[in-house]
Amino acid sequence: MIPKIITGKGSTRRLIAYLFGKGTANEHVDPHLVASWNDFAPDSGRSPHRDPKEVEKQLYTQLDQPVNMLGHRAPKTTVWHCPVRAAPEDPILSDAQWAEIARRIAAAAGIAPAGDTEACRWVAVRHADDHIHIAATLVRQDGRRAKRDYDMRAVQREARQIEIDYGLRRLKQGDGTAAKRPTRKEHFKARRLGQDSTSREILRLRVRRAMAAASTEAEFFALLEATGVKVRPKTEPPGDVTGYSVSLPGDVNKQKEPIWYAGSTLSGDLSLPKIRRRLTATAPEPVAARPASPWHQATAAAERVPHHLTHSTDEVAQGQLAALGGTLDLLSLAAPATARAELERAAVAFERATRSRITADHVSARLLRRSIQTIWNSPAPPGDGAGLAMLIDAALTAVAYAVHWHRTRQHAQQESAAEQALVHLQAAYAQIAEPVLVGLASRAPSPQSKRRYAHHLQQAVPEHIERILADRAWDALTTVLAEAEAAGHDASTLLDQALSRRTLDDARSPARALTWRIRRLGERHAPGPRAQAANARQPAGRRTAPLPEQPPQGGADPVRARPRRPTWAPGVCGACRCRSQAASAPAR
Repeated sequence: MIPKIITGKGSTRRLIAYLFGKGTANEHVDPHLVASWNDFAPDSGRSPHRDPKEVEKQLYTQLDQPVNMLGHRAPKTTVWHCPVRAAPEDPILSDAQWAEIARRIAAAAGIAPAGDTEACRWVAVRHADDHIHIAATLVRQDGRRAKRDYDMRAVQREARQIEIDYGLRRLKQGDGTAAKRPTRKEHFKARRLGQDSTSREILRLRVRRAMAAASTEAEFFALLEATGVKVRPKTEPPGDVTGYSVSLPGDVNKQKEPIWYAGSTLSGDLSLPKIRRRLTATAPEPVAARPASPWHQATAAAERVPHHLTHSTDEVAQGQLAALGGTLDLLSLAAPATARAELERAAVAFERATRSRITADHVSARLLRRSIQTIWNSPAPPGDGAGLAMLIDAALTAVAYAVHWHRTRQHAQQESAAEQALVHLQAAYAQIAEPVLVGLASRAPSPQSKRRYAHHLQQAVPEHIERILADRAWDALTTVLAEAEAAGHDASTLLDQALSRRTLDDARSPARALTWRIRRLGERHAPGPRAQAANARQPAGRRTAPLPEQPPQGGADPVRARPRRPTWAPGVCGACRCRSQAASAPAR
């Protein structure tokens, strides 16, 4: 059940005329009162022998009477309007049930507390099966103003309880950080223009992508304009830019003027001050060493997100989620056309999971942000697309941990959003990873090499050897091992390193998990002869033991919810260079 509070000035005349009229598209059916402040207010819908306009005038005159009695002492805001809508799958409620719901909503909002005979005047009008409208004036009958502090929060709490009491669809409790929903008029306009999304939703996605891709404020505005978005800066008298508004070409009002949306109205984290703080916190740093593959860097940084969600402060964790959201925003642009739609749906869904009442620390997420920016600036994923598959695989685990993180903090809406994103990511991963694995399997090495790899796995993980050999990805695994050997690596050493990163106990496809690990390790610079000789002298039993597990509890896919260990150094966080216990770092 969704209540929405709208306030206005002046008389209730126009509101009453709309509620009892035919509607903007003749959608109003049998408009009539179901409840009122005195239970016998004039009802034009149930007065067949009277002129409806006269009854409506009598009704709004009675509603406005307490306001008119105050004259010039009346408050500026005098009209309170609250539509209350049930979900499409909810049962059709009777007039008596809607009347009780209206009384509870009016009481919760402070409009008409139970038992208060001098409260504000109000009526509840029903002109459809699935919703009612509560119209009230904000001056009590004793001349005082209504006490409606935080009425929206109170009404939302009451709506959640009504859902329980009437067995209706239960919505998630919000924390006030959700982006503003498109209005009904915006939805009608989008359908009329043949658009799948409203202008507000299109602009929100484009602004989020520009924020994720930009390194400076000037680049942010340049990227917006490059995507066809009109930008109007807001300046103060000294000439300083303090905000901005955006508009889509062709999106105009009745006066043929562009319809502008301020960044803060698209989403709370898209205001210019918050964008500036994020750009400052994640500004690039000078790099002395040769830069590594951005796909490997982004995958490594994404693998660290579960560690931050389970071991870092809430502020750092929130910053990681914001960076993960930016990664998903840009990832669809680097994906093949077949998976682009699912990745975009994942990004749109996860957007709600990137914000909460916790202030984000963006500094720790610098590596992930810079890596995905480098990928976005590249024309296409390198090679056969394995880099994209590995990154999405890491993102799946990070999103699964986000579900658990939000659940433990009772962020119901964010938890639900992360769960939806997980479904879309899994669909995209299947579309991207399968062709890569098929391509690798087509280049499988000789049977003799396969037996040699199988022998080493038999010695290393005898409890998993049958599953690995029966896995559809076994040929792909042997291919990456052979290619790593051709590049100068020792296959046994790579397998030992890959197996030490994460146990295979809960892997649905152990060969596929090892394939991605070996692929990343094999693309590193091969060790020289001295290093290989030193590794050969190392006893096989000295391999690092797998790290303990801390998977999310419930809600997430148990196969995807696998923690990972960083690839650059044990116990060192590549995103913020913080030290941690090696035994507590998530592994893959």
